[in-house]
Amino acid sequence: MAFLAKGKIFAAAALAVFAMATGTQAAPSCGKTGAGFDAWKPGFAAEAKAEGVGPKGLAALDGATYATKTISVDRGIHKAFSGSVEDFMKRRGGAAIISKGRSLKKSNAALFSQIESTYGVSPGVLLAIWGMETGFGSAMGNQNTVSAILTLAYDCRRPEFFHPHAIAALKLVDRGALTASSVGAAHGEIGHTQFLPGNVLKYGVGSGNLRDKATALASTANFLKGHGWQRGASAQANIGAIAGWNDASVYQQAIARIATAIDAN
Repeated sequence: MAFLAKGKIFAAAALAVFAMATGTQAAPSCGKTGAGFDAWKPGFAAEAKAEGVGPKGLAALDGATYATKTISVDRGIHKAFSGSVEDFMKRRGGAAIISKGRSLKKSNAALFSQIESTYGVSPGVLLAIWGMETGFGSAMGNQNTVSAILTLAYDCRRPEFFHPHAIAALKLVDRGALTASSVGAAHGEIGHTQFLPGNVLKYGVGSGNLRDKATALASTANFLKGHGWQRGASAQANIGAIAGWNDASVYQQAIARIATAIDAN
């Protein structure tokens, strides 16, 4: 609203006058380059402390650096999910995921049976996500998790989305589930199926160590159940739950197709 916008202008002007009078400079609320990242961190640290982050998490925040590779990946994210479902599956190795997924379903039959009994989620969709995200654990990422997620919370493109995940990452450091040196994917995702930190807090089961295969798969099933997965229904019928995992339509359809092929075998 115009009145609110004008109020913000007056407030900003008053803050600028105060800053000139005191010789201080207000920290940026977000940034498009790494230039203001270090100036932004103290303000975020105050927010994190107010939200319950403890000494270990705050120390990890203090040591975080601006993740240029994360920003580079983020800027190309739309291209990664472009084109048809068929093109997307070719780029991501859909046929290979189906083949290996069928093999892993058989060799881990007891694990998948237990997960399905507990959460109602069939093996196919878990294997599809596992294969799509990390090649069944072969590529879980090498970017510093705390730096990546804090960079995205600072970046002006989507700070409101990543802010709670950055707070969650610091809380996971406090709990020992992460450390300041933990690594993962470029957007701060963790483990075999690439959970964002906030989802680890909400849906992680057992130890919460998502670099453990069984914990990651059970946590993924818990996530899907929490997003409406219906026991006994097909992956296509549960597309809404898959959409909770990733909002790109081509990703959702690819996961549903791969899951259906794996479960049919």
